[in-house]
Amino acid sequence: MKQRIVWIVGLFVLIGLSSWGFLMHRTIHQLAVYELPKDMQPFFYKNLDYIVKNAPRPDERRTKDSTEASKHFIDFEAYGDSAAWKMPLTWNEAVAKYSKDTLFEYGYVPYVIMSVKEQLTNAFRQKNKDSILFYATDLGHYIEDAHVPLHTTINYDGQMTGQKGLHSLWESVVPEIEINTYNLSSRHKAKYLKRPEQAVWEALRHAHQLVPDVFRLEKETSKDFVDSTKFRTQIRRGREVKSYSSDFARAYSSRLGSTVTDQAIRSANLFSDFLYTSWVDAGKPDLTPLLTSSMTDQDKKALKQQMKWFKKNQLQENKALISRQSKDSE
Repeated sequence: MKQRIVWIVGLFVLIGLSSWGFLMHRTIHQLAVYELPKDMQPFFYKNLDYIVKNAPRPDERRTKDSTEASKHFIDFEAYGDSAAWKMPLTWNEAVAKYSKDTLFEYGYVPYVIMSVKEQLTNAFRQKNKDSILFYATDLGHYIEDAHVPLHTTINYDGQMTGQKGLHSLWESVVPEIEINTYNLSSRHKAKYLKRPEQAVWEALRHAHQLVPDVFRLEKETSKDFVDSTKFRTQIRRGREVKSYSSDFARAYSSRLGSTVTDQAIRSANLFSDFLYTSWVDAGKPDLTPLLTSSMTDQDKKALKQQMKWFKKNQLQENKALISRQSKDSE
């Protein structure tokens, strides 16, 4: 099975690729909770720390579970011409057409999303708090991965075009440097998806259409740099590691414009839609009895304030973005 890793030669070392980076997964998970309806929001808000902390969990499993990697991506080119528009919407149809081995080799994130969605729906039906939180958290991770352009192409790290390291540059390095400039707000309210599988495929198609620009803009940015300014070399564990410089990452981010932010908000919106759809499909169970402690007046006031900050893109300036709090205190 193909592993999502960067094969680096010379001054480079072998490093693993993690989707969106821990920072963005955690950030997006938090934003999605603010988009939920009142019947669901208290349950997820009271468990917000768990959801945010465990947002990267599927990536962490990849070091122990050899079957995990291909759940995070789909290499459309490997499935034929215009595969993003022609592939079956369901897992069984896909297996019949391509075989499980092919799907495990070239990725099957859209089918994973639908599988986890069903598990979450069942957890809601059973009113199993631990299972609801587990599957909801994992579901958001896979949905977010489906919004990363480089998760939809066989040239996932620019390894075929002399752009090794592009994967982590787009989804980790750039956000880490630029997140303070991002517009992390949305007026979206979770909606019911009559055809959730169609919504997933629409998200993947949109992400895939961004792929050419991801590569092109890196090449255009490179014209303004030489190797000594484009890359930086550090010593880690006694070995020289070469990576994109901060100056290059900022220049690349400038050319990308709002693309990274837009994809983050799109994924938060779809994540909230999937949470709501799963809950509705389960019969809209009352989640209040599942709370370890009820919402206090202080909790309600804090949530109301955070909702206002979210809508006005003021979470960061008020140090309310959980993924940034540890960094802000350092």
